[in-house]
Amino acid sequence: MTEKTVNTNTAPAQAGAYLVHQARRRARYALVFFVLIAAFCLITVLNINIGNIPSVFANIFKSAFDFKAIFGGFLGSAMMQGIKRGLYSNEAGMGSAPNAAATADVSHPAKQGLVQMLSVFIDTLLICSATAFMCLCSGVVPTKEAAGAAYVQASMQQALGNFGPIFIAVSMSLFAFTTLIGNYYYCEGCLKHILKRHPSKTFMLVFRLVASVIVLIGATVSMGLAWDTADLFQALMVIINIPVIIILAKPALLALNDYMKQRKEGKDPHFKAADIGLKEKTDFWN
Repeated sequence: MTEKTVNTNTAPAQAGAYLVHQARRRARYALVFFVLIAAFCLITVLNINIGNIPSVFANIFKSAFDFKAIFGGFLGSAMMQGIKRGLYSNEAGMGSAPNAAATADVSHPAKQGLVQMLSVFIDTLLICSATAFMCLCSGVVPTKEAAGAAYVQASMQQALGNFGPIFIAVSMSLFAFTTLIGNYYYCEGCLKHILKRHPSKTFMLVFRLVASVIVLIGATVSMGLAWDTADLFQALMVIINIPVIIILAKPALLALNDYMKQRKEGKDPHFKAADIGLKEKTDFWN
C-alpha cells in the first residue's frame, strides 16, 4: 500500500489560484447583477418619459446646428468638453487600459484588441448616450447647483422616487472604489516594469501612503480643481502615448492581418511573433 505524497511547494500556489478563480467567478456574477439593475432603471426612466423622446432629439439637433452658437465659439467649447469627458469614459489613446488588457489570457493579441475596441463603443456611444437621453427625457433642467452627478440623481428621482438618488450614490461609490483599486494596480505593475524587479516592502509602504494621501486630497478639493487636474494629467498621457501608438501601428496591423488570415482559413487564431516578422524576443508569443 503506497501513501500518496503531496508536494508542499505547489500547495500554496494551487490554493492561491483557486481563491483567484472563485473571486473572479463571484465578481462576474456581481457585475451581471448590477448591470441588470442599471438596465432596469434606465429602461424604466425612458419608458415613463417616452413621450419626451422626440423633443429630446429635436433639442439635440437644434443645439448642434445653432449657427449663433457656432460663430460665438460655443461649438469649439462643446467639442473640447466632449473630447475631455469622452476620453475620461473610455481612456482611448491614453495607454492606461492596455495595462488591464495585457493580463487577458488569449491565444492571439488581436482578440483582446478587438474586445478593447468594442469597449470604447459600449462606454461612450451606448452608456454615455443612454445616460444623456435618460436625463434629457426626465424634464429636469440642469442648473449650476444641480450639475453632473447631482443632475443625474435629480433625473432618476423624477422617475423612480427616492430610490433613484440612492442607486446613483451607491453606483458612484462602487465605481470610485474599483477605479482606485484598478489605477493602483496599474501603477504597481508599471513600477515593477520600470525597476525590473519587485520593489522592497519599505518602498511599497511609502508608495501606498503617498497614494492614499493623494486620494484624500482629491476627495477634499473643489470639483473644478479635481476635473482640471485630471484633464491635465490625461492630456500629458495622451501626448506621450500617441507617438508610441504610431510607432507600434505596423506590428499591430500585421498581427491583425495574421488574425484575419487564420479566421478565413477556419482556424482558431494562435499567434507567434515570428509569423509577422518580429525578430526581437518578446515576453510572450515566442
